[in-house]
Amino acid sequence: IQGWANTEKIIRDCQQSDRRDVTMIALDTEKKMKPALVYQPIDLDFHVYLVSNRKVHPGVSLLDATLLALKGGVRSIQLREKDLKTRELLRIAYEIRALTLKFDARLFINDRVDIAIAIEADGVQLGQKSIPPYAVRRIASRLIIGVSTHSMEEALKAQGQGADFVTLGPIHSTKSKPGMKSLGVENLELVSKKLSIPVFGIGGITHENIKEIVERGAFGGAMISGIYGAKDIKQAALKTLKVLK
Repeated sequence: IQGWANTEKIIRDCQQSDRRDVTMIALDTEKKMKPALVYQPIDLDFHVYLVSNRKVHPGVSLLDATLLALKGGVRSIQLREKDLKTRELLRIAYEIRALTLKFDARLFINDRVDIAIAIEADGVQLGQKSIPPYAVRRIASRLIIGVSTHSMEEALKAQGQGADFVTLGPIHSTKSKPGMKSLGVENLELVSKKLSIPVFGIGGITHENIKEIVERGAFGGAMISGIYGAKDIKQAALKTLKVLK
């Protein structure tokens, strides 16, 4: 009842204010609603974070490509197909979820918290324009939350807002981020040492260089073409996991 009374007051205040005042009221409301975050580390059980892109493996369906990766030992998948309409994405998400459950693997949904909840995914991967981690906690506290970052500032902000882990990149030049300046392993090392949550390097990560980023302090590597774009997806996954043993 008290919460509803507060909501009614906010509505009345907004109705009596101009646009600038409304913006200030909204920002103040978010600040009041934002919980005091006390980070409780979770034990991530994967070091290879495979990010989907059905366009890098033409001739092989996303489902089949993912099955091959899982057979190769991958135990964490992020479904990231931003161009799909909601119902098509939901259909594919259910199919991928069935596979990950069969292999006891984690499934993360990019940005779409609603779909993650609907299919009972393990987590979500948020972007810089997504709703913040603390807001996700209010509606789906069980989800593991990853945040995509591209700088020390963004990584620290994500940690402060309650992210469980971050991806940082691009570390190397990559086709998925054309024209974006690579950060290099030196910056990855700095961020990894600064944060108290796991950091995954992303961007041009392959079985040939993933060991280096882990040695520099990264928790693991997020990969797209390094596995999904390989001629033999299963073998690429096996090689990557073998390097990290």
